[in-house]
Amino acid sequence: MEDIKAYIESGILELYVLGDVTQEEKNQVEAMISEYPAVKAELDEIERSMEAYALENAIEPSEELRGKILNSLLTNFGDDDTFPTKKEPVKKDNLIAFTASKPNSFYKYAFAACLALLILSVAALVDMYDQLKEANTQLVALSSSNQHFTNTVKFMDHQLNIYRDPTFKVIKLQGTAKHTSASMLVAFSPIKKQVMIDMADLQLPQNDSAHQYQLWALVGGKPVSLGVFDKTSDSVDMKQMQSIAVAQAFAVTLEPKGGSVNPTMDQMMVMGAVL
Repeated sequence: MEDIKAYIESGILELYVLGDVTQEEKNQVEAMISEYPAVKAELDEIERSMEAYALENAIEPSEELRGKILNSLLTNFGDDDTFPTKKEPVKKDNLIAFTASKPNSFYKYAFAACLALLILSVAALVDMYDQLKEANTQLVALSSSNQHFTNTVKFMDHQLNIYRDPTFKVIKLQGTAKHTSASMLVAFSPIKKQVMIDMADLQLPQNDSAHQYQLWALVGGKPVSLGVFDKTSDSVDMKQMQSIAVAQAFAVTLEPKGGSVNPTMDQMMVMGAVL
């Protein structure tokens, strides 16, 4: 029994748990744990002690990572091939006498704990990396929101510049008898020959993909096309139409996509005179 005690206190069992033994030493340990219950009990206690120490000082990872890490410490015990299928008795005459080495055992425990903490720290870094990726996604979304705000400010500045320009006349086009709730604003500068539609104040039904709205100017009693436009949910800009220097009135009709040569009168939405 003294030889068994010396064998247990030698530190060979701790090295076996860590996988830091030669093949010959490994075979000897496996034979010993098969032959002597005291050696097997000590090996189990070493396993539990290392696991408890590591978990007590661990940085808490996910359940999946925890399982992988603990399995890495128990590789020698989880592999069925580690143990021989046939027990081989060990002759007491072949036992090697080891001197007790309590301090050596302490260092082996400490090494195992440090190894476990290192692996758990890596797991924590992986989790932190995932959190940084999520934060970056939120930052991109915030940047997009800021860009939308910047565009809105630019539009408002552009809109104010037009409405403050004394060369522009602002004409309100009212809905026809069939579309009484429709309305829109047109800014017209005869001097600059510019016609602008205030898309933010566009009170028209949203057109489908097969149709577009077409703006007309009444010049000398004849309609002149100034281009087509769409009503969308995010229409917020001042849209510049085709140039014209003279107009007595403006009107909008709903036409097939691309516009028509002549206005479809029964599809007239709004109309307003230039005063």
